[in-house]
Parts: sequence; C-alpha cells; structure tokens
Amino acid sequence: MSDRVKTLKTFAELVFGRFDNSVKDLKESEAEWKPIGEANDIKWILTHLSQQWNVGVTRAIKGDPTFKPTDWPDDYVGNKSYSLVKIMKDLAEGRGKVLEGLGKINPADLDVEITTPRGVRKRETMIMMLLSEIPHHEGQIAYIRGAVGRRKLVEPSFLA
Repeated sequence: MSDRVKTLKTFAELVFGRFDNSVKDLKESEAEWKPIGEANDIKWILTHLSQQWNVGVTRAIKGDPTFKPTDWPDDYVGNKSYSLVKIMKDLAEGRGKVLEGLGKINPADLDVEITTPRGVRKRETMIMMLLSEIPHHEGQIAYIRGAVGRRKLVEPSFLA
C-alpha cells in the first residue's frame, strides 16, 4: 500500500474512532431529541453518514456517480421508521465497505478525475471530502449529546 493510500486509510480509521466515541451508549430517545424543531436530530445525522459510507464513498472509490447498492432505499436519509439499531448496523457495514475499498485502491487511481455531485474532482479529493464529513458530523453529535447531558444535570428525568 502506498503512502498516499495509507494516509487516507489512517485518516479514515482515526475519524471512525472519534465517531465511535461520540455514539457510545447512545439511546434511541437521545438520538431522536433535537434542541429546536428546525434542527436535525442525531438519527438524521446518522442516516446521512450511513448513506455517505454505503453509497457516496463507494461511488468515489469506484468512480461511478450512479452507483447505489441494489437494496439501498431512495428515502434512507432521515427515514423516521428506522431504528437506531438498524442505522448502527448499516453504519458498521458502510465502514467496512469504506475501509475495504481504500485497501484496494492504488496510487494512480487517486489522480483520476471522476464525476461527482460537486462536479469533476480528483478521486483523492472527493474521498477526502467525504471522509472529512465524519468529524464534521461527529462534532454535531457531540454538541447534541453535550446539551442533553447538561440538561440532565438540572433535570435528571429528562429523556429518562
């Protein structure tokens, strides 16, 4: 594995680890809470990340802007019918796909220009953009969980 690919994979493993810390012991009630009505709750954020991991990163690795797993629903992001257990399972599968895909990529593939929803980009750039979404959304999750924790300090029965 080249240094460039190794760096991508190392970064992915790092941000996945941070993500794991943010969702550790997450409960359904906490995942569905939002500080204001217009905000996204943690479950919405998780479905967004899951779609990126299961569809978006794989599209970038394959260089196929239309790739979608045959069983992947069009209404996945924000679908309120999905349980936290299902979403977390989907996230685990997506993580596996990302790490496996990164393990198979060669350095020359990183310089190839691919078509993306954001226009034509080098594959490496698009993969980095998608991976950088993990700490971005991990921060949102940490904020929401911190707000819940602080509220529980003054109102112990909150979300109990």
